[in-house]
This record gives sequence, structure tokens and C-alpha cells, in this order.
Amino acid sequence: DGSQSLRHEKVVELLDYVKGCCKGGEAVDVGEAAFTTSLNLLSNTFFSFDSFDLASYSSATSGEFKELVWRIMEEIGKPNLSDCFPLLRFVGALSVNRQLLGYGNKLNEVFAEIIKKRLSSNRFSDSASEDDDVLNTLLRLMKEDDSELGLDDIKHLLMDFFTAGTDTTSSTLEWAMTELIHNPKKMAKAQAELECVLGKDTILVQESDISKLPYLQAIVKETLRMHPPTVFLLPRKIDTDVQLYGYVVPKNAQIFVNVLAIGRDPETWENPDVFLPERFLDHEIDMKGQYFELIPFGAGRRICPGLILATRMLNLMLGTLILNFNWKLGDGLSPEDLDMSDKFGITIQKAIPLRVIP
Repeated sequence: DGSQSLRHEKVVELLDYVKGCCKGGEAVDVGEAAFTTSLNLLSNTFFSFDSFDLASYSSATSGEFKELVWRIMEEIGKPNLSDCFPLLRFVGALSVNRQLLGYGNKLNEVFAEIIKKRLSSNRFSDSASEDDDVLNTLLRLMKEDDSELGLDDIKHLLMDFFTAGTDTTSSTLEWAMTELIHNPKKMAKAQAELECVLGKDTILVQESDISKLPYLQAIVKETLRMHPPTVFLLPRKIDTDVQLYGYVVPKNAQIFVNVLAIGRDPETWENPDVFLPERFLDHEIDMKGQYFELIPFGAGRRICPGLILATRMLNLMLGTLILNFNWKLGDGLSPEDLDMSDKFGITIQKAIPLRVIP
């Protein structure tokens, strides 16, 4: 895997940032730190030149970008009357969410500037090369004579990748850390597994270690069961009438799969509201769409393409953070005092960001 070294590099940067906070006795905003890591991993992958980072841990850029992405997710998640009553989509005030357009335009401006600089630099070439990144490939495809790919298509594609690939991963890591701090015995068990498998002198979890850490993997699965990245999977439209358990789902109906309800279903899960990673130790349940009781990334041909990257990064970041630090809440708060409420958009985030001291 050619990008493994890049993932390793970004986890090292996250570790170094938290070490700095530890030395200064500063609290870490876990969600924002994870967002910065995910954002820079994607920006390096898409815009690889000079290890291109869109944000740094010490600047406000990451927080601003995260806020912009969250606002987009929040607006998309709001109900729209024209979704239920198609005739209303011709009424301007209802058919167009002006705030969503505003946030989307701001994000588009970021990508437009990056594309403009690339096209005017010597990094772009009409011929393929070994050091091509994703942006070069897309721009070269756009310039082909019979290409249907336009500049707006590329910007919208980048928006899809950066919104889906940053906010979802960072919110899941934040929830995993929240649950472990709220459940100190689970945290201790995870740390004991890491020390037993990797040794006390190891500071980084490697990708080759993940398969040897079943409890760490179980924590990630349990977090995604209780706190999936989204309430609903992306909607689908069926192209023919379907009979399902005695119901007729008509052609062209939009289908929403409530993945949050599936993960909290008491008929499927014992004590569904209890954080219990152990439930996955005795059962071989993966998240690749074969077990419909756990499908945070969807299933079938249109399963989320970021599944492998997301699960790798979640295991690497979470394992490294709990291996190297003993975390505590500030202001004399105990684990029982930790606020566990959430807020809803397209993604499910903590209502109050997790700030903890390493």
C-alpha cells in the first residue's frame, strides 16, 4: 500500500501535537485534532506537492474548516418540505437552502484557488507521470477532447470527498474517546491489550498490529454501532416496484436506511444503550456489508469507498492516543460527569466537544 507511509506520518504528527499539549498541561480538543489529521491526510493524497496540508494543529484554519464542513452537514440534515412535496421545489424560498449554498460556495472557493494555482504551476502536465496525485489526474481527464468532466465537477467531487472523509472520521474518534473516558474499565482493558501486544516501549500502533488487537477493533465497532457517522445512509431510489415483507415499495421511491436505529435495536442487540465492546469478541461481525445489523458504511456495490481508510485511521489514531497517554477531564470532573449528548446533522456529533487533558 503506497499510502501507508503517509498515514503513518499523519499519526506521528497527531502524537507530537498531543505530546506538546501534555507538556504544557493543555486540554486537547479531540474532535478538532482528529479532524486536522484527517483533513491533512486527504489534502496530501489529493494535492500531494510539498506535503500539502490544508491546516495545522497550531492554527485556526482547521477549526474554521471543520466549522464550515459541520455547517454544510447540519444544513443538509435539516428537513426540506420540497423533499416531501415536489411541487414546492419551484418555490424559491423552499427549494433552495440559501445558507447551504453560502457554505458550499465558501468551500468551493477554497478548492477553486487550489486548482487555479495548480493549473498555473509547473506541477501540472498534460502527460501522466509517476508522481501524479489525484488532482493532476482529474485535471488531465478534464482537458481531454471528448471529456465530459468539467471544472465544477472536479470542485464538487472534492467537496464530497473532503466533507465525507473528514467530519465522519473525526466525530467517530471523538465518540470512541468519549466512551472510553466515560468507562474507565474499558479504557484500562484497551491499554492493557496494547501494552501486552506491542510492549511498553512502543509508542505507535502500526497497521500490521491492528489484526493482533481484537479489543481495539471491538471498540471501534461498538462506537460505530452506538454512534454511526450518520443517522441515515445515503438515500437510494429504486427503479422498479419491490415487494418486501408484505409491503410494496413503489418504483422511484426514495429509500432511507436508519442506521442509528439498527444499531440501537433491542431485538438485535442485548443492552443496546450500553457501551460493551466485548459483544464483538465472541462474534465475527465485520462492517463490509455482510452483516446487516452493523452497516455504518452501507452495503452492496455502493458501500462507502472510504471504509478501509476510515477503519485503518480510526484504529491507528485511537490506539496511539490511548497507548501513550492517561486522559483526564478538566475542572475536577469525574467520568460520570461527562456530557454524552449529541447534535444532529447529516453526521452525529457531540453536542459539547470533548476536551481532555493527556
